[in-house]
Amino acid sequence: MREHSIELRVRYDEVDPMGFVHHSNYLRFFEIGRTELLRACGGCYRDMESAGQLVVVVRVDCRYRKPAMYDDVITVQTRIAKVTAAKIIHEYRITRGAETLVDATVTLAVIDREGRLQRVPEALLDRYGD
Repeated sequence: MREHSIELRVRYDEVDPMGFVHHSNYLRFFEIGRTELLRACGGCYRDMESAGQLVVVVRVDCRYRKPAMYDDVITVQTRIAKVTAAKIIHEYRITRGAETLVDATVTLAVIDREGRLQRVPEALLDRYGD
């Protein structure tokens, strides 16, 4: 599986004084999408962390098109764009109905507990492979 979608309802604490979802919360939505995609593929970040493999964000490219607001139901679509020995690239689209609110690309790397770069684990390569 290389794609996954999940619906979320915007909570009151995620909006700013103008009533719009604060831009920083979209990164949290991406994390939810990424975690649920891995879970749908039969994986679990907890297992990787127990093995000493930590997944970290190294780059975010985000385009905010329209704001989400309190109590909106949004869909977070997560797709694996590319996996190499050194990185995993996810693409995201957040929508409200037919409206695209946000498009983003997030690049991840795997490190050990000392912060040293590691190869993407074979289990992830297998789960996210073509």
